[in-house]
Amino acid sequence: MLVSEEIENKEIAKQYKELLQISYQTLSDEDKKLIRSAFDTAVHAHRNQRRKTGEPYILHPINVAKIVAHEIGLDATSIASALLHDVVEDTEYEFGDIEKSFGVGVAKIVEGLTKISKLSKESDISLQAENFKKLLLTLNDDIRVIIIKIADRLHNMQTMDAMPEHKQLKIASETLYIYAPLAHRIGLYNIKTELEDLSFKYTEPLRYESIRNNIVESEEEQRSYIKSFSEIIKNALGEEGLEYNIKGRSKSIYSINRKMVRQNIPFEKVFDKFAIRVIYQSTHRNEKFLAWKIYSIVTDHFVPNPTRLRDWITTPKSNGYEALHITVMGPDNKWVEVQVRSERMNEIAEKGYAAHHKYKHGDHKDIGIESWLDKLQEVLENNNENPVDFVENFKLNLYAKEIFVFTPTGDIKSLPKGATALDFAFNIHTEIGMKTRGARVNGKLVPLSRTLKSGEHVEIITSESIKPTANWLDFVQTSRAKSKIKSSLNEEKKRIAEDGKESLRRKLKQLKINLNDKTTAYMLRYFNLNSSLDLFYRVGLGTIDNKQLKAFYNEYNSTFLNFFKKRIRKQKLETKKNDKEEITQRFDTLVFGKERESLKHDLANCCNPIPGDRVFGFITVNEGVKVHKKECPNALSLQSNFAYRIISAKWEDSSSDEFTALLKLSGIDNMGIVSDVTQLISNEMSVNINKISFDSDDGIFTGLISVKVKNKTILNRLVSNLLKLKGIDKVLRQ
Repeated sequence: MLVSEEIENKEIAKQYKELLQISYQTLSDEDKKLIRSAFDTAVHAHRNQRRKTGEPYILHPINVAKIVAHEIGLDATSIASALLHDVVEDTEYEFGDIEKSFGVGVAKIVEGLTKISKLSKESDISLQAENFKKLLLTLNDDIRVIIIKIADRLHNMQTMDAMPEHKQLKIASETLYIYAPLAHRIGLYNIKTELEDLSFKYTEPLRYESIRNNIVESEEEQRSYIKSFSEIIKNALGEEGLEYNIKGRSKSIYSINRKMVRQNIPFEKVFDKFAIRVIYQSTHRNEKFLAWKIYSIVTDHFVPNPTRLRDWITTPKSNGYEALHITVMGPDNKWVEVQVRSERMNEIAEKGYAAHHKYKHGDHKDIGIESWLDKLQEVLENNNENPVDFVENFKLNLYAKEIFVFTPTGDIKSLPKGATALDFAFNIHTEIGMKTRGARVNGKLVPLSRTLKSGEHVEIITSESIKPTANWLDFVQTSRAKSKIKSSLNEEKKRIAEDGKESLRRKLKQLKINLNDKTTAYMLRYFNLNSSLDLFYRVGLGTIDNKQLKAFYNEYNSTFLNFFKKRIRKQKLETKKNDKEEITQRFDTLVFGKERESLKHDLANCCNPIPGDRVFGFITVNEGVKVHKKECPNALSLQSNFAYRIISAKWEDSSSDEFTALLKLSGIDNMGIVSDVTQLISNEMSVNINKISFDSDDGIFTGLISVKVKNKTILNRLVSNLLKLKGIDKVLRQ
C-alpha cells in the first residue's frame, strides 16, 4: 500500500509539473506562487477522496486545470480556480477560507462554480433545466465560470467509462444539449468537437464505433490526398515568399453521422470527410491582403464554387472566429473545403476567448465574443421564464449560423440565420423594437416577419403609438427579442387587468354584489377561466360586458343548490350546445407546428397535461404524437436526444384565434359559380370572407378569396369542399 501511495504521489507531482509547463499564458513568479498555493490546498482538501475509477480525486481538478491552462489558455487566476473548483462543494472548506487565502477574484469564480453544482430540490420544475439556467445566468458574473465548467465537463466525459450506463447516457445527453453548444458559441471549437464525439460515443456506441473504424481505415487515403493537393500549390506559395503550413483536418465523428442521417447516405457517400487548412505567417496589418493572395493562388489551380465562399475575415463571427473558407474542385474531381487562416486566426479558433483577448490591438474595436456577451447580459437580466423555456429559447442562439446585414448608416449587424426584420429592430435597441411599425429591406416595404439575408440593407420604421402584440412572438427567432416581447405583453396584460378589476368592482356594486374571493371563484367557474388575472383582463378588454355580467347576476342570485344543479345538468347534456356566447379561452383544442394543424395525439402519462398547460408534441416510433408538459421531467431528455422528433404544440380556444388565408380558384365559368362558392364558405362551413373577386375570360374564370380560418385543418377541409363544386378545377393557397 505504501508503494502504491508513493506511485500516486509521483503521478500527482508529475501532473502538476506538466500543468506549469504547458500553460498557454506566460506565468510570472507571482502566478506560479498562486497556482502552487491552490494546488497544495486542493491536495489537502481532497486527500481522502477517490474517483469512481479508483484514482485519487485530486487528479480530476489537476486535469481540469490543464485543460484550462493549455487547451483554452486562460490566466493564472482561472488555473487556480480550476484546481479549487470542487473544494467548497465536496470538503470542509468554505468561501471565506478561499477568499482569505486567494483573494476575491478566485473566490467569486469558485462560488459561481459551486452554485452551478447545487440543484434546487424544492421546485417541481425540471432540475436539469434549473441547473442549466443557473449555468447560463453565471455569464452575468464572469465568463471564466462557464469556461471552467466546460473544462470540468470535458474531463468528466473523458473519464466516464467507470460510470453505470444510465448515468453515462444522462451526462452525455446533457453535454450534447447545452455544453457543446456553449463551447461552440464561446469559440472553443476543438473542445466542442470533442464533447460532441464523446457524447455520441455514449448515446449511440455501435454507430460511433462503426464510423470511427471507417475513419481510421481511410486515414492513409486522407494523407495521400492532402499531399497531392499540397504539391500542386506549394511552389506557387513559395514563389510569393509566403511562410505557411498545410494541414488536413478530419471532420468529427458526430458531424459525419449528422450528415449521414440528414442525407440518408452511408459513410462511403460522405465526400467532404476532411478540410484542408492553409496557415500562414503574417503581421496583423497584412493578414487580410495575404489571405486573398492565397485565395488567388488556390483558385488559379482549382476551380472554386462561388456559392460556398465564406469571408469571415472582413466580418468575423460573433464569437471572434476569423478565416477565409473556399470550396474548390480538388484532385480526383472531389469537392474540398480550404480554410485560409493566419497563425493569429488559427490560435483564436483553437483557444477561443483567451487568444481573442491576447491579440487585441489598441483601439481595435472588439466585435466578437464581448459584443455577444453584452447582448446576452441584457437577455439574462431579470429573466423570470420557466427554466425549460429559458434554456430552449437560449439554445436557439447557441448553434445558430450567422448573417450580416446593414443599417441605413452602413453599420454592419450580425444576426442568427433565420432572423426577421423584427429581430433586427430589437438587435439595434429594445426601444426601437418595441415601437416598430414596419421595415424597409433594400428600400422596399416588407412585413415584420420577413426573413433577412446577408448583405441586405434594413431600415426600421417606428411609431410612438405602436405596442408589441402576441403574434409578434411568431415573427422573431432571437431569445433577446422573445424575452422583451413577453415582458411587454405581461406588463400590458397586468395594466389592463388592474383597470378591469376596478371596473368590475363598480359594475358588481351596482348589482349589489361585493367583489371578493368567493365572488371571484364563482365568476371563474361561470366564465370557465383559469385565474382572476384572466377574469379582470377580459373585463378590462370589454370581452366580458354588462350583458354577460347581468347573466351571471341572475345565476348568482339563485340558491347555492340550484347553482350547482345547473352546472351538473349542463355537464351531463354533452350533446346540447351551450347557448351562452363564448367569451373566454376554453383551451379545448390542441394545435401543432407553425401551421397550427390538428393532429391525432395522446396525452403522456408521465406528466398528464391538461388543457391550458404549456406543452410540446413528441413523435413516437409506434404510438403517434405524445403530448408532454414543458415542465415534464422527461422534457430535457427528449429535447436533447430526439430534437428532430419534437413538434411545437399549444392549447387554443377553438372559438378564437383566426388567421387569414388567400385562395386562388380557377375553372370553367358556370352560371351561379360565385353564389355556389359564397354559399359553401359562409353558410355551410361558417367561415368568414374578407375579400372576394372573380374574373372571367372566354369561358374560364379565376377568383381570389381571402378567408378567416381558425387552423390549417379547417382550411384544408374548405379547399377539399371547394374542389367538389361543379366547374372548379384548381384551388391553390397563395
